[in-house]
Amino acid sequence: MLEDLKIGSRYDGFIFLAEARRNPPILVTHRHVELELNLVVEGSITYVVEGKRQRFQSGSLLWIFPSQRHQLVDRTLDARYYVAVFKPRMIARVCRGEKYTPLRSMAPGADGVMSRLLEKESVQFLHGTMDSLMEDALDPDLLNREAGFGLRSNFRFSHHDPDALNAGLHYLLIFCWRHYLGGTQNAHPLRLHPGVRKAVTLLGRRESPDSLGQLAGECGLSTTYLSRLFLKEMGISVSHYRNAARLSHFMELWHGPDRLTLLEMVYQAGFGSYAQFFKVFRQSYGQSPRAYLRSGD
Repeated sequence: MLEDLKIGSRYDGFIFLAEARRNPPILVTHRHVELELNLVVEGSITYVVEGKRQRFQSGSLLWIFPSQRHQLVDRTLDARYYVAVFKPRMIARVCRGEKYTPLRSMAPGADGVMSRLLEKESVQFLHGTMDSLMEDALDPDLLNREAGFGLRSNFRFSHHDPDALNAGLHYLLIFCWRHYLGGTQNAHPLRLHPGVRKAVTLLGRRESPDSLGQLAGECGLSTTYLSRLFLKEMGISVSHYRNAARLSHFMELWHGPDRLTLLEMVYQAGFGSYAQFFKVFRQSYGQSPRAYLRSGD
């Protein structure tokens, strides 16, 4: 799916600090015309990109190119990571030297996500730079609830000083690339078994198989083998991923145009009971669903 990040014409991109405790999970595989940069400052995050899974620990700097269909499939509860995106026209204007040819060509490497593990000093420098760009930004709670760009509401990213933001994004793009070149190679991505890839796809649908047995049957594997293989390759259990996908569906419904009751959204998202939903939600956000949803009114 080609995602419209809804970036206004005044902006060359956007930036926000995503925090797992405040930022809703978006498990849909997608891509966008903008170049995306992530800097993990705490915890870890896990992506699946073109059928390959890769986990990025604190200190990781990674680039996701427009051609790459990507899916954030897991993150630790303490995960905090900057997300910055850059419009193609800005990249063409700023990246002129030979050193920046990979950015200008918008072509990813041959093996999954281009990423490096940075030295502590580099992380601190970039962390401080990104923090400075957030000084005139919108409220962090609002940016996290809307995933920076707006999920299914009328929200649009804005900044109180567009000129300063654009200048900062130019600077950030160049210096992130320079620090990236000086980093050390992250672990290579793991190519997922076809059965695991299919399970991820099926679980991501609103109408996913109800039981592990049905899921395994549609993937052409035994229940035991799928459970073991999924945990080994994804780093999380099938039930963990299923609950995250259901929570993602719930957030889509909450942001959607239909006027549904909380209980209607819970069941349409795939949860078997409100009690199950409450437990999963509280584990993910550290507060009750009603308290979290009230904070977004």
